Amino acid sequence: MVEPMPLRPRWAIAVALIAVAFGIVTIIVGGKTLFGGAEQRAAAGNIVPFVLWFNFVAGFAYVIAGFGLFLWKRWAAQLSAAIAVATMVVFITLGTHIFLGGAFEMRTVGAMIIRSVVWVVIAASACRALGCFQRGVGGLV
Repeated sequence: MVEPMPLRPRWAIAVALIAVAFGIVTIIVGGKTLFGGAEQRAAAGNIVPFVLWFNFVAGFAYVIAGFGLFLWKRWAAQLSAAIAVATMVVFITLGTHIFLGGAFEMRTVGAMIIRSVVWVVIAASACRALGCFQRGVGGLV
């Protein structure tokens, strides 16, 4: 017997829209820095390339997760959890880079704090509501 997915709560629509908007902004800003001219790169200051590339690529995952959360799919909660974990790993790696004396911008640290908090909250909320790590239909087998 197939278990039906729970009905999407109202907060999920807001979370989905936030994820999509956050993703679009991340793609635009990261893309301008990565693919823009020397002027855009200079304006960015001491970029940390692995953080910039991660955030740019992650922006696409944000959009996908947002659409999945809007459709209230368990895989979107799982993707949100993966985004949260990957973001924390990159943040820890950034901390190591800074500790070892690497150049960075303080706004990068601030942005990573915001990204980490946003995705941990989204993932925790979605996983709690959708049971994203339960075995069975729609979950991990």
